[in-house]
Parts: sequence; structure tokens; C-alpha cells
Amino acid sequence: MTRKLITALATATLCFHGEAAVAAADYKIVTANEKGTYFAIGVDLAKFVAPEATINLEVLPTAGSAANIKHLRYDLGVKFAIVQADVYQAFVDRAAGGSKEASTIIRPLRVILPLYNTEIHYIVRADSPMNYLHDIKDAKINGGELGSGAALITHTLYRMMFKGPMPEAQASFLPNQEALVKLIGDKSVDVVVVAAGQPAPLIANMKPEAQKFIKLLKFDPSHPSSKLPLTVYSHSTVLASSYPNLLKEDFTTISVGAFLVTYDYNLQFTVGHLVRFARSLCQNFPALQAQGHPKWKEVNLSLPALGPGWIYYPPTTREIRACVAAKSKTFVKSPRKCSAEERILGFCN
Repeated sequence: MTRKLITALATATLCFHGEAAVAAADYKIVTANEKGTYFAIGVDLAKFVAPEATINLEVLPTAGSAANIKHLRYDLGVKFAIVQADVYQAFVDRAAGGSKEASTIIRPLRVILPLYNTEIHYIVRADSPMNYLHDIKDAKINGGELGSGAALITHTLYRMMFKGPMPEAQASFLPNQEALVKLIGDKSVDVVVVAAGQPAPLIANMKPEAQKFIKLLKFDPSHPSSKLPLTVYSHSTVLASSYPNLLKEDFTTISVGAFLVTYDYNLQFTVGHLVRFARSLCQNFPALQAQGHPKWKEVNLSLPALGPGWIYYPPTTREIRACVAAKSKTFVKSPRKCSAEERILGFCN
């Protein structure tokens, strides 16, 4: 009886310590506007990935990428951020240029995974004479809220295309929905810039009648003003199927990469949860692509080389690469063809 009791107590102790080792963690991920793709990607991670990593993941809407970098660096509980590539690069460049503030913010940050290209949507009134991005010079442009990736790319692209800054009197920083109301209402805004992976909910949820009021500008990669922007950004195809109530055919726009980012944590509790997160991300990747936002179909787990100043988070990198390698070795062998003699002897069919 005593031996059985000792065994039972030992088993209970092991179970207790096992549960303690994987106690759930309450973490947060910062994204962007609730109607944007970053927020939807965060929701997918909370639904399909976090549970198996024993993480309760809260998805937070924010002003956007620039704000996200600071939230990740300084806010309690924020362990993940989705960040636009050019915003991250802007911090890297400023740090390399001697900015102590930028260096303090960006140097401890680490990349978990490159995600997808975010399309930049330029929305104008349906009767506007503008049809291309290179037509927007001197227009009244709303680039999204201060701290957003859209605001940065709007002003960066303008400077690149027209060899100078956007006039302050022509710039506004309103939330997208408020800017759209002004676009078709009092017309105090001529262009609304929405940075979101297609299909962007804000645009995809518009009714067919919206065609009477708005249209999307195209990007011409061959135009002289496009040469400099294409050294930083890419051009992408916006599919008519992404916005069936608004588009009749595909067209070209400009886009920028998005990344899933964390901090260079070294506390074992946090490292353990991030490793489990990476493992779950790899194992549940098919579910993300099948049931998550359509943008997951553009993501892969290859972890390509990063540019100077960008660093992967080693614990998650090792886990993702090990998982991908293990998956690549798992395959079903084709059955060997039976010889006539083996069939005669009944060794195979």
C-alpha cells in the first residue's frame, strides 16, 4: 500500500511539474485597423496557432506599423507585431545613421517570419481625371493615421515619384473611413490611401453602388516616376475577384512586404512559448492557408536571407527550419511493381 501511495504521489508530482512547464501565457499581438488585413492575420494566429503553443493571444488594433514597433519594444505583454518592411527599414536606416533613439528601439527586435506583400490602394472619386499614381501630384491626399505604415508609404512614395515632399497643406492623417466620407462628401480629400493585403475588408465589403462614387488608381511600372519607387517597393496585381463589387478586371498597384516580428527574449518561459508558437505555426500552416485570410496562400516558411540590420529570432528560426525539414522527409513511397514470379508465388498482387 505504501509503495502504491509513493508511486501515485510521484506520478502526481510529475504531472504537476509537467503542467507548470507549459502553463498558459497571456500575450498580445499588435496589428493595425480592425478592418485591415494585419488584424485579420492576427486573428488567424490567435485561432489556429496560439492554442497549441499554450498562448492566450489577444489581438490588438493599432495605428499601424510605426506604432507597432514601439508597442512591441515598450508595452507590457506585447510579444508579437506585424510590421511593414519599409517602416522597419526606416528604423534600421536611422539607427545606422547614428540615431540613438532608433537604435534603442530597433536593435533588440527580431523577425519570426516574412509574411506577404501588402497592396497599397489609392482611392479617388469615380469622376476624377486621375487614373494612375503618377497623376496624384498636388492632390489632397490622406495617407492614414500618424504612426501607420500607410502614412509612411504615402509620403515616401510621393517624395520618390515627384522628387520632393508632399506639401503640408495637401496632406491629412485621418482614419480611412473618415477620409472616405470626405472624399465623396465635402470633397476636401482627393485621394485616400489604404495599405492592406487584398482583399482589404474596408474595400471588399463595399456595396456595388460604390462604383458610382469611387475608383482605384493604377500603378504604371514603366512610367519614369516609377523607377525610384521600384528600388524599394514591388508592383502587384490586384485581382478583380478580390473586389467583385468594385472591379471588372485585374490591375497593377504597388506593394510592400509585411513581417511577423518579436523581441530578442531570453527568459526561458518566454523562449519556450515562442518555440512552441513556431512549432504550431509550422504544423498548422495548412489550416492557415485553407481556412485563414487568403493572404496566407502567399506566405511560405522558407525563411530567406534578410537584409543588413534585419535579424531572425534564433529559437523560432531553428524550430521552423527543423519542422519544415521533417515535413519534407515525410512522404509515402510508391508501391514497388510486382514481378511475374512474385505474383505467381502469392508474395504480392
